[in-house]
Amino acid sequence: MPEPITTMTASAIASLAFQEFVKSGTGELAKKFTAGAIVKMEQLRELIWKRLAGKHPAADAAIEKAKAGEQEGIDTVATFLGVELLDREFAGQVQAIAHEINAGKLVDRSSMVQNNYDNAKGWQTKVEGGTAYIGEIHILEKRSEP
Repeated sequence: MPEPITTMTASAIASLAFQEFVKSGTGELAKKFTAGAIVKMEQLRELIWKRLAGKHPAADAAIEKAKAGEQEGIDTVATFLGVELLDREFAGQVQAIAHEINAGKLVDRSSMVQNNYDNAKGWQTKVEGGTAYIGEIHILEKRSEP
């Protein structure tokens, strides 16, 4: 069986599977994914749960934490999933569903317009997750009182 051109890491797959629990409800999730992709997330979670359930007490605890939307639980599930992905058949199933979810990701096609005058500076950015440090940072030290 040939390897797929692009493969996703266990961490990326676990994050996709538990997006619904991380986001504050399906309303937020529906802004970023199609309905079909959200259904595939559920299928991916079920596949992962069935594979990990009962294999190790820490896996069961991690799944419960992941269901609660805790990043620590998702990271631990990703670790166990990484080991399980060594099984090529299981890895193929998981990768296929994960790629279908990614294909259902909605693309932000909104435009941004900015007019700057008189040597003004402006930054425009679209950030998806993570932390973005944008613009200039000025650190002013507190003056000591005389």
